Amino acid sequence: MKAVVYKEKGVFSLEEREVPVIKDPGDAVVRVTLCSICSSDIHIKHGSVPRAAEGVIVGHEMVGEVVEAGPGVKKFRAGDRVSVNVETFCGECFFCRKGFVNNCADEQGGWALGCRIDGGQAEYVRVPFADNGLNLIPEKVSDEQALFTGDILATGYWAAQISEIHKGDTVLVLGAGPAGLCTLMCAALYEPGAVVCADISEERLEFVKSRGLADRVINPGKEDVEAVLKEMTEGRGADVVIEAAGGGDTFQLAWKAARPNGIVCIVALYEEAQVLPLPDMYGKNLTFKTGGVDANACDDILALIAEGRIDTTCMITHRFSLDEIMEAYDIFENKRDHVMKIAVAPFQKESAVRK
Repeated sequence: MKAVVYKEKGVFSLEEREVPVIKDPGDAVVRVTLCSICSSDIHIKHGSVPRAAEGVIVGHEMVGEVVEAGPGVKKFRAGDRVSVNVETFCGECFFCRKGFVNNCADEQGGWALGCRIDGGQAEYVRVPFADNGLNLIPEKVSDEQALFTGDILATGYWAAQISEIHKGDTVLVLGAGPAGLCTLMCAALYEPGAVVCADISEERLEFVKSRGLADRVINPGKEDVEAVLKEMTEGRGADVVIEAAGGGDTFQLAWKAARPNGIVCIVALYEEAQVLPLPDMYGKNLTFKTGGVDANACDDILALIAEGRIDTTCMITHRFSLDEIMEAYDIFENKRDHVMKIAVAPFQKESAVRK
């Protein structure tokens, strides 16, 4: 089968690999019908994910069809349409029992697919702990609608959930890239009073406005974000700030824009260490929440998609076959051609629609 492989720092290549097989009773092998490229894949390529293993097949955003289930798999059988979770988790360790599946203690737990074990930018993928790592796609939900469920949409859902958004709150989301867009969609589920999105890209801000994903958009290069938030909140600042940008100065902006006793949720993945200037923020009494997604609500997300309350298909700007994926990587990594997200069909030989 064809697969995208992390060769070494700075190098991905499309190669021929063996089709994966069942290794453990809880495994399933999934025929990938659609996959995508994530910013985390670019971080792997740049060497910014120390745990990523050279030689691994990358990719952790995918949907497909179960072709084989191990004898220990109870919930799925061949022919089931499934979304694949970014995280593999045992469901039994200390962290899994508390819902902290990103920190699953098993050696194949947490973010493993496409990082430490072979992932899904390929024709087939082996999914450990399949009863936990797969979710049935409702009949009326398409592959494109479900594509981001297990990773980037799960991230936005988790970010909104742990940020403790209350009805009437003012919520600031930093970043109008894919993670920020998913966060905006999920923040709206909590009926905030106002949602504000900040990004330096006018094109992406226009995207947010055109789809009604925020009540106010701000370009930090043109407006003072802190001042705008204080003006909107009688001088307080945002009740909740969700940092989904990962820029050079967005962490500092996140805590500065939050009101005293507010919540700052960091879901961005930085390529450089960030500084927590405690003396400068003394007295603000902020609560910080950080880290990788605990993708444990994918069934709930799929139900919301089926109900029409979340729709991420607007983010798919380009479509390619797996044969063309290196071209797709060039477009995505270098932000060419107004790209937002890319859908890749492993069993489609030529792109029906390029953009």
